[in-house]
Amino acid sequence: MTVDSLKIVVRGLTDPMFLLCEAELLLRVGLACILGWLIGNERKNRNKSAGTRTHAIVAFGSALAMVVSKYGFQDMPDYDAARVAAQVVSGVGFLGAGIIFVRNNLVNGLTTAAGLWATASVGLAMGSGLYVVGIAAAVLLILMQTITHRVAYLAKVASSGVIRLTLVQEADAVKNMRIYLEDSRVDVASVKIHKNKKEEVKLEFEVVYPPGFDKATLFSKLAEMPGVITISE
Repeated sequence: MTVDSLKIVVRGLTDPMFLLCEAELLLRVGLACILGWLIGNERKNRNKSAGTRTHAIVAFGSALAMVVSKYGFQDMPDYDAARVAAQVVSGVGFLGAGIIFVRNNLVNGLTTAAGLWATASVGLAMGSGLYVVGIAAAVLLILMQTITHRVAYLAKVASSGVIRLTLVQEADAVKNMRIYLEDSRVDVASVKIHKNKKEEVKLEFEVVYPPGFDKATLFSKLAEMPGVITISE
């Protein structure tokens, strides 16, 4: 840094208008952090992998990137004010990819990853000075996640699980049990078979239950079937 540049910085730090502008930019970042924390609080209450800290940091970083992108290169001719901020969208995609995973043919973490992406957009809005849009978007995001979780019809989603059975070893016992589960609208992803010397066969079905499925009724019916010795999840 040259002496002239240092003098400009010192003069700026003593200028009330400059300090007021800097404080306003800092306010944007701070508000984005608060909004991110509020969005993450809904995820935390549902025991999701990305909670308050992750969402707050994503919103904070997005807002900071927008502020730097929009105001940090004004001393350069023909600078692109959106160049740094544009990379936030793709950068958050890598973060979301670490949350999404597939288990028993079901995708998990997709809503949380999408929420992180939307939280980054809220941070960008706040960093650019769109206070009303940023705050309104955060409120709508929280309401959408809360309502779709609490309303029973909207909250119904497919779920995965394991059904462990001990059956009397007889002809077509495994085949018949699989047919029964599929007739009960339970998709069988895989099955593990363990035989022993007690004329019994132990089965582990990895299954996918349809949205709103009543597992208690299914287990009750399975327990009453002839040839079923034990049953558990």
